[in-house]
Amino acid sequence: MTSSLFRGRPRRAKAHIRVRVTHAVLGALVGAGWLMLPLMTVATRRPVPATSPGTLADAAAPGQGGTSAADYVLPLIAVAAAAVLAAYGYLRRVRRTRTRTTPGRTLPGRPAPPTIADAERQARIALVLADDCVRTSREELGFVRERFGVGKGGAGSRGEAAGWARQGWGEQAEAGPPTADGTRTGAIPATGTATDTGAGSGTGAAHGGFEAEAGARAEAQAGTAWFEAETDADKRTRRKTEAEAGAQAAARAGAAEAPFETGTDADQRTQQETEAKPGAQAAARAGAVPGAEPVGGSLGHPPQEAEARHRATAEIEAESATAAFVHALRGAETELVAAFAMWRRYERGLPGEAGARRQALVGVVGRCAEAGRRLDAEAAALDQVRGLEGPGAGAALDVAEGRFRALAARTVAAHATLAALRERYAPSATDPVTGSVEQAKDRLLFATAHLNATRRSIDAADGDGTARNLRAAEGAVAQAEILVTGVERLAARLREAAALVPAALTGAEAELSAARHGRSRTSLATGELNARLAHADGVLAAVRDELTGSLPYDPLDALRRITRAVERLDVGRSGVLDTAALLVARTSLDSADDFVTVHRGAVGPEARALLSEAARASATGTRTAFEADTAAREARGLAERDVRAHGTPYPDTTTIGLPGAVLGGILLAEDPDGGPPATFGGPATRGRRHVRAPG
Repeated sequence: MTSSLFRGRPRRAKAHIRVRVTHAVLGALVGAGWLMLPLMTVATRRPVPATSPGTLADAAAPGQGGTSAADYVLPLIAVAAAAVLAAYGYLRRVRRTRTRTTPGRTLPGRPAPPTIADAERQARIALVLADDCVRTSREELGFVRERFGVGKGGAGSRGEAAGWARQGWGEQAEAGPPTADGTRTGAIPATGTATDTGAGSGTGAAHGGFEAEAGARAEAQAGTAWFEAETDADKRTRRKTEAEAGAQAAARAGAAEAPFETGTDADQRTQQETEAKPGAQAAARAGAVPGAEPVGGSLGHPPQEAEARHRATAEIEAESATAAFVHALRGAETELVAAFAMWRRYERGLPGEAGARRQALVGVVGRCAEAGRRLDAEAAALDQVRGLEGPGAGAALDVAEGRFRALAARTVAAHATLAALRERYAPSATDPVTGSVEQAKDRLLFATAHLNATRRSIDAADGDGTARNLRAAEGAVAQAEILVTGVERLAARLREAAALVPAALTGAEAELSAARHGRSRTSLATGELNARLAHADGVLAAVRDELTGSLPYDPLDALRRITRAVERLDVGRSGVLDTAALLVARTSLDSADDFVTVHRGAVGPEARALLSEAARASATGTRTAFEADTAAREARGLAERDVRAHGTPYPDTTTIGLPGAVLGGILLAEDPDGGPPATFGGPATRGRRHVRAPG
């Protein structure tokens, strides 16, 4: 809003001009009048008293030569006074213009360009805002796709959301040696398959006791979890790994259905073509035990191919209904990745020329604006598809409540899992998820209040209230799921790392032997080579002592030290060391990404840009796994610093879960009650639903 000073300034300026002009004109008129006065009175005849001749001659003397000099005194004084006043007004106006500190009239001309500091501040704000919009849109779109049948039950939506995030960062996280981790799906059965395979050998057996039983139980559902959690692209890249994992799970836990559930879409089409064959092969694919009825059995036992066809049809319908929104989200992610890359180059001092640096900042702001524009363009269409103010509210509420109930049970299990991890491993192993269970419970309490408010709004036919409270509840449920999934994923990866440490030690010994025989790819001086070999020997000896000692240790940190010590020799890592490096990098990347997501209301652009760089480094292959790990850990540190500096929002509130919801970006903190919930869309539309604290 324009200030009253700025609004009133032009009128006062015009008034001063009019006063000065009036003074000048009045002074000129007075001076002219005094000059004309003698001429106006020269012909006037007035009676005069009689005087002596001498006196009369003296009085007539001045008139013979015209007017006297005394007649010009007053006009000259008036002209001089007018000139002095005009000069004083001019000098006063110039001085006020030069020393003005309040808004006023500016002289016409080209506006001054913004400074570098102003451009940097604008770019920082644009990066944070665009990243928040992309993350929020991804969360809500996950609920929309689940509403249409994609990932029904929660696993699929989590896997697809992870896939969008990784494609948005421009990475292919599954490239390279497979580690059989659930990659952000949060499905413990999926992560436990390959890990438990190696947990019974070597040191992994000593540190994998409490996971072995859980892994055996989890493997009974490994095939189903993989099928529901992975997207089509992930299935095609993991066909062989999933089939082997499903076979092992079936052998250990008696899960006869694993071979079929790990099949890809191509396998399902093959099954449909061979559905008429009731032989042993069809029975095996359907998970039938010996003696059971074949796939093409009676009506009382419908074939599983029908369920697969129904699921495929639902996915096709969901894809057609949400294709435009997915396309907009992918486009926004692409623009955001480019903006973060430009910002990172700018932070490194590239380009060096001042004009080019200014243009780089303009490019960052433009990319962020384009990302927001793509999401804003589809916001109204998404609201129409969801129909939260009308008949679509019931189905959307069922999806949110279903995920809430599943999370309530998983949160209890995650609490027990975290306690077991703290007993089994060193404190540094569980530091990334410290406080995650408590935060998840806080988000679930907030979701409970708003789910109840949503139900009351539906009963009262309050469409706006339904949409507001449901979006707040969905955001809380999504973040609680991220927190619980982080604990589950860390447990699986610690188990996998513990099983991988002995093999990594063996591979590192082979690398050291090759370096001693001069097979390094980089020519090193003898002293430098000996120093690096001594350092690597010391690291490997320390890791062996930790494995054989009685104190708990951190398997992921052990793998990190092994791979980094060997990398300095530049021999060319073996396959097991590549797998270890990727496992460590993905763990750091996922941990940092989760932290930024659930604290995005306080995290600044530096941590987000580093996280984007880590994702890009992880996508390029195993050679940049160290760079990805370093950048991800640094991003996590910066994000934690931002959260500490931000503090707790709304410390005096009595609303349950409100501070965590604002800190996590669920609510936009624009009002005393927390503000509107963040929704699908860009900067112009993401705050279109306003929320009231439920009573």
